[in-house]
Amino acid sequence: MAATDRGVCRVYLGDRTRDLLRRLWREFPDARLHRDARRVGSWLRACLEGRTADIPVDLRATPFQQKVWQALRKIRPGQRRTYAEVARGLGRPGAARAVARACAANPVALLIPCHRVVRSDGGLGGYRWGSERKRALLEQEATASGKQPVR
Repeated sequence: MAATDRGVCRVYLGDRTRDLLRRLWREFPDARLHRDARRVGSWLRACLEGRTADIPVDLRATPFQQKVWQALRKIRPGQRRTYAEVARGLGRPGAARAVARACAANPVALLIPCHRVVRSDGGLGGYRWGSERKRALLEQEATASGKQPVR
């Protein structure tokens, strides 16, 4: 997780801390990275409790990406939407692929819950952090909310 004074700007998911830190250094070569366990810890707790809307974000995005990401932040844990449903909700019924591209560009995994967006045929669809991780996140949220697990 990386943040500016305005909010979280990156959340990467992975198995090796070293690889994630390298990625941050490549993306922000002039930044001064320092640990802020208290602030990050409070954000992680909010995230695990499903209160991601409480976490400030600082993102650079196109106007369409911003609209998609705002819509996704309203999807509660345990709920799912299709790419087409998100597009229709934005008044752009033919923009399901554009919604999928906005999801793929999401720099703050979990805070903008792209993992809750699935294909119209019920398939998981893509996920920047891997389809198995997407499945695991959906299953964890389904179990916590008493919904049916992901197939």
